Amino acid sequence: MYRFIIKNIIDRIGALALFLFISPIFLFVWITLRKLNKGSAFFVQARPGKNEAIFNVIKFKTMTDEKDAEGKLLPDEERITKIGHFIRSSSLDEIPQLINIIKGDMSFIGPRPLMPKYLPLYNQEQKKRHNVKPGITGWAQVNGRNNITWKKKFELDIWYVKNLSFFLDFRIILLTIKKVLKKEDVSKEGHATTEAFNGSN
Repeated sequence: MYRFIIKNIIDRIGALALFLFISPIFLFVWITLRKLNKGSAFFVQARPGKNEAIFNVIKFKTMTDEKDAEGKLLPDEERITKIGHFIRSSSLDEIPQLINIIKGDMSFIGPRPLMPKYLPLYNQEQKKRHNVKPGITGWAQVNGRNNITWKKKFELDIWYVKNLSFFLDFRIILLTIKKVLKKEDVSKEGHATTEAFNGSN
């Protein structure tokens, strides 16, 4: 009952209420990034959701579009701004995903939505992470986030799918709040963002 009905109701009502409550913060970050980025304040990208259905995930854009002399984007660590780093470390960049939850694309809790290009790289067990909606936070995020291997992340994701319950979700929310306040595991050491998955790492 919780997995198929109650979780969805809690997600949508909770996301709408939270979005309305933090709308002043949303507007402030939007205006600030729109000015600093000299353009869009949002990062929109296609991601696979439940049953691998593709949707557009929405986040605040924390990096510029600066390019080198050859027209290629500069490395992530050179494009992320100071305000962008703060927004990412405080997880404020995740706020627009409340819209994804309201639309029904995502949940508060679930495996993080990854790149569509990874779909052919998953083994049959790893594919099970798409048996539920992706989430803003999840079991892998409160157990290492960007400081654990892809293999470990997927193991944690699958464990969550198999053990999903109200009490597990509630525990993940509490652990997420703790992680955000301590700004733990935001990025892997030596990287502004986590390294790409190649099917073996």
